[in-house]
Amino acid sequence: MVDQVPYIQIFKDLPEELSHVSLRHDPSTGTHVAVMRFQSPTSIENFLAFRRSSVNAIHLIDSEGEILVEPAGVRMYYGGPEGEDLKGFECKVEIDRSDHWDRFMRFMHRYAEAHGMAHGESKQAAYSSANGA
Repeated sequence: MVDQVPYIQIFKDLPEELSHVSLRHDPSTGTHVAVMRFQSPTSIENFLAFRRSSVNAIHLIDSEGEILVEPAGVRMYYGGPEGEDLKGFECKVEIDRSDHWDRFMRFMHRYAEAHGMAHGESKQAAYSSANGA
């Protein structure tokens, strides 16, 4: 397969830029959790119409193909003078199968490399992990 720059879509044909991702592992359940944050949604008009709905799936696309992940939760961030301007959102994804987590991590490594994201343990890192994730 041809090398392809990895990208993320919430709405078809509108790539989004991931601004931060936090990775965790719960050893008691074996569940991996990724919290993906998007600070400047490209599809702002769609998000404004989407306010009362939830994100059904996130499309992660790279040289291996497409992954559809369903968020366990979505949180919108608002600001501006009246607090009504969408400033960003984050999606929490829970993955309980190790083969799915491995595929997700291959995507994240490719995405981070292609988009200049750093990997680290600090809160300032754009791509961080905890508990050995």
